Parts: sequence; structure tokens; C-alpha cells
Amino acid sequence: MAARLVHEGFEVLAVDLRPDPDGSGVGYEADLTDPEANAAAVAAAVDRFGRLDVVVANAGVQYVAPVQEFPIERWQSMIALLLTSPFLLARAAWPALRDSGDGRFIAIASAHALVASPFKSAYVSAKHGVLGLVKTLALEGADQGISAIAVCPGYVRTPLVEQQIGDQARAHGISEDEVLEQVILAPQAVKRLIEPEQIGDVVAFLIGPAGRAFTGTPVTLDHGWSAH
Repeated sequence: MAARLVHEGFEVLAVDLRPDPDGSGVGYEADLTDPEANAAAVAAAVDRFGRLDVVVANAGVQYVAPVQEFPIERWQSMIALLLTSPFLLARAAWPALRDSGDGRFIAIASAHALVASPFKSAYVSAKHGVLGLVKTLALEGADQGISAIAVCPGYVRTPLVEQQIGDQARAHGISEDEVLEQVILAPQAVKRLIEPEQIGDVVAFLIGPAGRAFTGTPVTLDHGWSAH
């Protein structure tokens, strides 16, 4: 997404625990489970660019375990990153997005904002919450020139997905070879992963002129998962 938005002419501040791995010069180091770090990231963007037109809340992590075995500290850290951080980013960015006159807040939610899967209690709970947050932000921002959208993809070909295959195999008691077919892609009508570039394309569309009518809604690209 960062690469696509740079290509579209945006000045981008990409926030991560490991900033700027590709040497693009857009990296900013922050741990977004820390409330102060969220406000500092927004302040850094405003300081660097003099304004802020778009926030894309995309930081993510996954943990797979039955609810009775789910570590409390994992629950707390995942809620902090997946749900509290988008709220804090919106809170800190709100004045700048309002001053933009056409501010856009994009939260990368998930098909798990709409449906559930076993062994992902924290992730599913957080993503459902993100969709509720986006709906609230859309209502509050409507008369301030701010729109808010939740992008809800199915499984995307990222390290986050690839690294959970082993966890899924252990949780379901099947081999790793069986996980992709029987777990990862099982709920999708179309049996293939979404490519990261497709998410970048959708975000670029939503923050462009054609995306102005989208607010308070999930934009779903899940290969038919939520059609069930």
C-alpha cells in the first residue's frame, strides 16, 4: 500500500516496528501498542508534510489457539494493536483530517470483521470492533469532511498468513499441507489467496476522487467468503 500510494503521488509515512526495510525513506519506527506512539506517529506525519489527508490503519498480528488456552497477555496486546491503535490514530489525526477538507480514514479490517473462525478469539473480536469504530467515525466525520471506511479482505498472501499455517495445523490437528485447502481457503468460494497489490489498488481507489461516496461501510474483497 505504501508503495502504491507513493506511486500515486502521495507523501507517505509508513509506521512499523522495523522501519524502512526497503530503503525507500518513508519509514518511521513505532510500537503501536503504545498509546503515546500512535499520537507521536501522527505528529511526525504532520510535522514532516505540513498536513495530513489520509490515515491507513494497517498494523496487524495473529495468534491461533483455543479460547481456554489463549494467553491473556496475547489477548491484551492484540486488542491494543488491532483495535485500540486505530482508535488512537483517528483521535490524534482528527483535527488534521478535518483541516484537510477531504480527510480519509481507512482501516484494514478483515473478512473476520463480518464472520468468525475458531481459535481466533482476539483477532475476530478486534476486527468486529474495527468495523464498529469505522461506522462511528463516519457518522462523526460526515459534517467535518472526513470519511471512514473498513477494507475487509479475505486471506492475503503475506507473512502474517504464511506464518500461521503451523499454528493452524496444531490447533486443528492436521498437517500443514492440509491447512491451506481445509482451513485457510475452505470458506472462500474462489480458492486462491488475495495478492497484496490488490489491497493497494483498493486503498488507492478509496482515497481518490471516486472513493468520496464510501463511508461507514465495509469494502469487502473476500473471494465469496461472506456470501455464505
